[in-house]
Amino acid sequence: MTSTETARVRLPGIGSDDNALINGLLGELDKRRPRNYLRACYYDGRHAVRRFGSGVVPPEYFKLGLVLGWSAKAVDILARRCNLDGYTWVDGDLDSLGYQEVWDENYFGAESSSAGVSSLIHGPAFLINTTGAEHEPASLIHVADAITTTGELNGRTRRLDNLLSVLKRDEERNPLSLVLYLDGRTVTATRASMGRRWTVEDKPHPWGVPAEALIYKPRVGRPFGSSRISRVVMSLQDRALRVLTRMEGHGDLFSYPELWMLGADPREVLTDDQGNPLPTWKAMMGRIKGIADDPDAPDDKLARADVKQFQQSSPAPHIELFQQCANDFAGETDLPVSALGVQAKTNTSLADGSDNAEKQLIAEAEGTTDDWSPAFRRSMARALAIKNDLDEIPAAWASIDTKWRPPAYLSRSAVADAGMKQLAAVPWLAETEVGLELLGLSDRDVKRAMAQKGRAQAGSLVDKLTASPVTEVPAPAPGTAQQAAASAGSGS
Repeated sequence: MTSTETARVRLPGIGSDDNALINGLLGELDKRRPRNYLRACYYDGRHAVRRFGSGVVPPEYFKLGLVLGWSAKAVDILARRCNLDGYTWVDGDLDSLGYQEVWDENYFGAESSSAGVSSLIHGPAFLINTTGAEHEPASLIHVADAITTTGELNGRTRRLDNLLSVLKRDEERNPLSLVLYLDGRTVTATRASMGRRWTVEDKPHPWGVPAEALIYKPRVGRPFGSSRISRVVMSLQDRALRVLTRMEGHGDLFSYPELWMLGADPREVLTDDQGNPLPTWKAMMGRIKGIADDPDAPDDKLARADVKQFQQSSPAPHIELFQQCANDFAGETDLPVSALGVQAKTNTSLADGSDNAEKQLIAEAEGTTDDWSPAFRRSMARALAIKNDLDEIPAAWASIDTKWRPPAYLSRSAVADAGMKQLAAVPWLAETEVGLELLGLSDRDVKRAMAQKGRAQAGSLVDKLTASPVTEVPAPAPGTAQQAAASAGSGS
């Protein structure tokens, strides 16, 4: 067994097919782990450049552990433009289903962002629905990444056939706790760190496989998508790190002027008061005020000491190459070059004043949220069904949809101006929640505004009713009622 392989698992109380499935999925995790871990290291800034060249750069510079945060920038800047603001339901009231409780209890605003980042790093991330235990919320949504979780995606149904999540491992990376999600069953298994006996719990449920795959850039042949930290991105960052390492060496070795002396004794000039040779850095940083020479030197020798200097080399070539690396990286990831801390060499602004790189990033963000939306919709619908103790998701909930924040950054005044133009074309929208959203109000502000409008209308109606005078009906004259009754009797 190699260092990347785990021991086979044999769980008691479940069939051989389930055990074979678990071991197959564990093998897939082990197979994918090196690349997944490498991409996580690029994102976390834990990947330093490897030694390169044959003696070109002193080995001490590889011990500096120089890193760049460009890969994290490529992920984070896109992730910050893919913000899940909530959900909408055109056919009903989400709050009547306990939606706000599910959102708040699961911190789903932050959890959805976390899932997006994990998906961008590895390709897939996973949303898992579970029921809460005692003293926990009734409906839970967990996020798992591709380092600990994998499954089989059905190409016909576009859903997961199964999912294995390894919750804990020992020092040798053998599983200590795992959960297998199957169609209508959840198998939970744990064992002690020093023991070999597994404790297994097999529970049925009505939710099929209660998990969704959140996939970045899915395509035919790669159903689990691709990582934002691609091989090209990693190669470009490594190239920039090599330039950065050479630049560090240049700063130490070539930024000081090179001097040479003629006609002087180094033992007198480059030694301290005790006659010990000066350290190199002291000799280079020192300032020579006077040099002892030999005035009685023969004619064939220099009578006076002479100091000459080589001009120090400029770091400009390294800086220009680093800038080119930044431009190449920005082009690959659709980032503005300025986001990498480098001034753009060319003007990327378009005729309308917008930035071309930003437009490409916005298009990438819109495509990303389109790919993620089905998983978020199904996961929330399942969570609401669990919250309401239902055995299936009602057909009426099919219109529950995700609501994403616009990926383009616009000022409040620009949003309000665009909203006013749309409301001018359709004035009745101004009286609806949609109209207030067009003006740039947040969901909370929209609800506050509609609630205050309702209270104001109710108060106005009460004021009108209390202010209206009561009209008195005049009493009939004496005898009028008897005459009318007699006339009615004779007519019948």
